[in-house]
Amino acid sequence: MEMQAAIPLVHLVDDDDDLRHALAQGLELEGVNVAVHDNAASALERITHEAYAVLVSDIRMPGMDGMALLKSALSIDPTFPVILITGHGDVQMAVDAMRAGAYDFIEKPFQASRLYTVIDRALEKRRLVLENRTLRSELDGHDALSLRLVGRTRGIVRLREQIAMLADTDVDVLVRGETGSGKEVVARALHDTGRRASGNFVAINCAAIPADMMEAELFGHEAGAFTGASKQRIGKLEHADGGTVFLDEIESMPLDLQAKILRAIETRTIERLGSNKQIALDIRIVAASKSDLKLESDAGRFRADLYYRLNVVTLDIPPLRERRDDIPLLFFFLARDARARFRREIPEISPLLQADLMAQDWPGNVRELRNYADRFVLGLWQGFDDRAQIAPSAGVPLADQLQAFERQVIAGELARHDGALKPTYEALQISRKGLYDKMKRLRIDYVDDGE
Repeated sequence: MEMQAAIPLVHLVDDDDDLRHALAQGLELEGVNVAVHDNAASALERITHEAYAVLVSDIRMPGMDGMALLKSALSIDPTFPVILITGHGDVQMAVDAMRAGAYDFIEKPFQASRLYTVIDRALEKRRLVLENRTLRSELDGHDALSLRLVGRTRGIVRLREQIAMLADTDVDVLVRGETGSGKEVVARALHDTGRRASGNFVAINCAAIPADMMEAELFGHEAGAFTGASKQRIGKLEHADGGTVFLDEIESMPLDLQAKILRAIETRTIERLGSNKQIALDIRIVAASKSDLKLESDAGRFRADLYYRLNVVTLDIPPLRERRDDIPLLFFFLARDARARFRREIPEISPLLQADLMAQDWPGNVRELRNYADRFVLGLWQGFDDRAQIAPSAGVPLADQLQAFERQVIAGELARHDGALKPTYEALQISRKGLYDKMKRLRIDYVDDGE
């Protein structure tokens, strides 16, 4: 869903020529784009579910009056802002209209500045409604893989393409990414979208299992294999037969166990502790590390032969700070997930909030952003109204704040136009070269889906 125009529009309806002309002139002096109508039917033709507009109408008019126009407009879009102009005797009628869904009413006589203030608020609400619809529409239109790894920047698009190519193969994969970047999400995507989806996905956090227990956890044991082994136990590798083993934080695995896991990976066989029987396994290995295993290997902290065995295919997950333009959409996705878990509605995501989100470095990556979204939906995060959002920027140079906002606006237009540049620079009313220059200066990394 896209806004029909980049510039908001006010549809002004009044059968009084002099009043209509005066109001339109006053609003235009305030910089508002006005379309004038001398009858309700003419304005109604311009009301759509996607229109970035506000309707201002007198109540008493021949033919279709303001009340009928209100009902007709809201039948097209229940959130469309309708502001009614009322005479003294129409106040009760206007109150009834508010109950029926009107945005506001203004009693005659009034100053043009008051009408402008109400219109300005209504347009801001309309913009937020349309922007949230755009986000919802984009998420709803994604395939399963795109919903796991949300985003349109080059790095995340490339990652999805690589997963799609590798999912049906049995090649072992090394996933590299910072803390909280979604390494297990990538591993599960490889499993769930491939031919092993019906098998078990067994996640093993190598940093969380005590060293003296890890071998038994991985390979299993026979009864009596060691003190306390009262019965046979199937290990995690064997449990994953026919499926996928995810070795998270593999850099934490003790060196002596690395040799044993290397043999299991190479031969696809294991022996339970206390047994000499070889057990053949049909497993795929996906290992993940937040460290550079080559550097760890060079430093003697990780076996070089295991590193080269795992490094058949490497998938790199870009950190959030390298794909800032994905953050608003990802934040909305996480907020929508929080809404389902907490049964709360998602508050309005303002442009100031989006700019603030994109300005952060997010060292905890998606995990940190998820916590932020949870608090946002729960109403526990301080300063989510527009006024309070300015506070966290105190001490930040104005140029930096303006640059963050400009980046958000351009990224938002790109998202609304599915990455196509021509409608983006036309909506922003700049040249193609101007858009390219701004994208380069603001380091906006985006996949161009064509003109």
